[in-house]
Parts: sequence; C-alpha cells; structure tokens
Amino acid sequence: MLVIGIAGGTGSGKTTVVNKIINDLPGDEVTVLSQDSYYKKNDGMTYEERCKINFDHPRAIDFDLLIEHLKELKKGNVIEQPVYSFARHNRVEDTIMTHPKKVIIIEGILIFTNKALRDLMDIKLYIYADSDERLIRRLRRDISERGRDIDEVLLRYQDTLKPMHEQFIEPSKNYADIIIPHDKYNTVAIDVVRTVINERLNC
Repeated sequence: MLVIGIAGGTGSGKTTVVNKIINDLPGDEVTVLSQDSYYKKNDGMTYEERCKINFDHPRAIDFDLLIEHLKELKKGNVIEQPVYSFARHNRVEDTIMTHPKKVIIIEGILIFTNKALRDLMDIKLYIYADSDERLIRRLRRDISERGRDIDEVLLRYQDTLKPMHEQFIEPSKNYADIIIPHDKYNTVAIDVVRTVINERLNC
C-alpha cells in the first residue's frame, strides 16, 4: 500500500492534482481521505458559535480519528469516513464506507502539520499557488458551493485564512518531498509523481 499526502493552501489546486493522479490509475486501486471530512464534531455549540470557529487552525481537525482510520486502512480494514457539512459547520450523521486500496491519497491544507500523520505517508506533495490566485478560487468556491457571501469570505480570509496560512500551512511545505506549482508548468511534476507511484506499485 502506498500513502500519498497532498497539501497546500486553500484554493491552491489540491483537488485538481488529486484528480490528475487518480485519472492515471485504475479506479479500484485508489482511496481518497479528505482532511475536510475530519473537522471535529461541534454538537454542543450553537450555529452562531460554530461560525466563529477557526477552521484553518490544526486544533479544528480530529487528527486522532484521521490517524486511526489511516492505520485501519493500512491493516486492510474498512472504515466509516465522516461526512462534514460546510453549510452547518458540523458533521452529519451519514458516513462513507471506505475500503483499503493499493494507493491511499490524503489531501488537506493542514495534513503536514501533524507529525504522527506525516510519518504514515510514503510521498508528500505540496501544491503551491500565488496568494491572489488562491483568494480568487476561494471566493468562487465558497460563494457558489458553500452559500457564503463575498463580505463573509473576505473577512474570514483577512482574519483567519491569511494568518493561519502564514503560521501553519506555508511552513509545512518544508516537509514535502515534491513541491508542485499549480500552473501550466506543473505537468512535469505530475509526470514525476506518476512515475514514482507506478514504480512503487510494480515493486
């Protein structure tokens, strides 16, 4: 089993890179774990209180559960991956039955900030994108997919996203094995990653 970690700032293009890697592998050989599924439960809080949570700080992530689930997959066991609602700022009751595969991809902005999780990864990729590009992508996504208004997104970016990126996410690129630029020049880097994956799988 090969465990690949893919990190990078919000709106950096992690999902695009994940999809490029997945598209070159048989569907029955890849499992994806998203950090976003592992935000902590906030059942004891009101919606207004949940709205004030700093979701870009490592303490917002249930790393213990994520690590436990990854270890179970590595043992060949099926897990129930949580489902998180960004509209409610909380987990929902549904879960996703997730099966172990030859390749496990873990993606998320904060996954390299936890040493215990990093130590379970075989390959660590960091996706780099210009801050202006990341803000534009974040605006488009949060407004169209998560029901936010532009003022809310800009305020959150200024108050939490930008400082948390500078404090936690950007420094975590030092743990990466490969840094991939999210622009027209990332083709070579993706090809290198594909080659490494295929070599590992064929060993």
